[in-house]
Amino acid sequence: MDDDAGADGPGRGLADPTPPPEAEPGLKADAIGFLDALVIGLNSTSPAYSLAAVIGPIVALAGLYAPGVMLASFVPMLLIAAAFYYLNRVDQDCGTTFSWVTRAMGPWAGWLGGWAIAMTGVLVIGSLADVAVHFGLLAAGLDDWAASAWVRQGLTVVVILAMTAVCVIGTEMSARVQDVLILAQVFFLLVFAVVALYRVYAGTSTLDGTTPSLGWLNPFGAGGTALTGGLLLGVFIYWGWESAVNLTEEVHDSATAPGKAGIWSTIVLLVTYLSVGYAVVAYAGTEFLAANAAEEEAVFAVLAHEVMAGWDWMVLLAVCTSALASTQTTIIPASRTALSMARRHALPPHLAHIHPRFRTPDVSTWWVAVIAIGWYLVVNRISENALLDSLTALSLLIAFYYALTGLACAVYYRRHLLESPHNLLLIGVGPLVGAGLLAWLLVESVHDMSNPENSASGVSWFGLGPPLVIGIGIAVVGVLLMCFWRIRDGRFWRERRGVVDPALVHRRKS
Repeated sequence: MDDDAGADGPGRGLADPTPPPEAEPGLKADAIGFLDALVIGLNSTSPAYSLAAVIGPIVALAGLYAPGVMLASFVPMLLIAAAFYYLNRVDQDCGTTFSWVTRAMGPWAGWLGGWAIAMTGVLVIGSLADVAVHFGLLAAGLDDWAASAWVRQGLTVVVILAMTAVCVIGTEMSARVQDVLILAQVFFLLVFAVVALYRVYAGTSTLDGTTPSLGWLNPFGAGGTALTGGLLLGVFIYWGWESAVNLTEEVHDSATAPGKAGIWSTIVLLVTYLSVGYAVVAYAGTEFLAANAAEEEAVFAVLAHEVMAGWDWMVLLAVCTSALASTQTTIIPASRTALSMARRHALPPHLAHIHPRFRTPDVSTWWVAVIAIGWYLVVNRISENALLDSLTALSLLIAFYYALTGLACAVYYRRHLLESPHNLLLIGVGPLVGAGLLAWLLVESVHDMSNPENSASGVSWFGLGPPLVIGIGIAVVGVLLMCFWRIRDGRFWRERRGVVDPALVHRRKS
């Protein structure tokens, strides 16, 4: 017999809720609209930086079929974005995966999903800010400063603190900053792609270019191994769009607008990645990109100089603004998830504090920033490659909580999947397929990361690759912290699994 009878009001589906008393103001409702949420979702993925980081490795794997691999990577992301949309329709909680998985699959799975989201922010915020500083200095012609580790790391800490302050001051201010950054980023990328393609067709490419072909969109053209490796990279380049949904309690029309923003973010990203991917492959050719794959985002700096000549600062600035924007928006899901967990008694209550004036989760936001700075500085002391290894470990956490969300969607809606073909395909089968693909990628990642030779540092930690050790370490710390808090305060673990309230399903049609 299911222990899932009834709901606890709009946007909730628990049978026996025990909400904490409202001692403080909540997040500011209707602070931003659909377009603002869309922009934040786009900026969270850091399109220019993501392209700069993965275009070389993807070409090294798939050659001319790199655009096809990026197209294939889009499929699981779209399916999981649909899961976010349908789950947000019935539960507008800024904790997203944490809240939904808890309601569908129980508190233990929900807690681990929330932990994974919070830790992705800790792992990546420092690296994003570092890239923003590095490319900003290069764009300004300060190459000597960019080469100095002390200068770069000092400025990186300043950038993280500044972006955190913007997040605390208010969601509206965050949205305005993001609007400016996305416009600059997209404009610079578009100019770069247009100029590169023009020079290819004009025969003035300075590298070994080739004429674009629609056949490049075939993801199977380079073989199964290339597709597998490309999909693993695709998890990284599309990751982050769900920041729009983490703002659900602060977005106008919170039941549908954040979910739609998440879906449209993935579509806009697909168009952007294919456009720039085509331009880069056509202009530079596969041999150049494959030979420089290990240089990661530095490849874009070289390409910018080749394509734009004296205007290469535009592309450098695009990567800078991309990483800068993502530094800010990556703080959002981590801090909102911590807030949601704290107010449900799954983490210490002070993390649920809302600033009385700005009505943002100030305590959890600053905690995310402080831990991210500490991680960045400590790992950099080990080596720069260790920082890259920590970023590689991201794919484990991302695949884990995305797969959990897809599974939770089908489980939470299980009583409504057979009501219509729409429900069966879009709410049941689609998210389950997306979850299955990501679970498979998770297994492939573990196998790949177990070999130390596949890591950026190339060294062995306990006989395994450093990224896998980092991923296992984060999981172990999470389980220990979860068990400790279960003993310290067991209220969250008394929440029961449920199904979606039929009134919520049938009242809101997509």
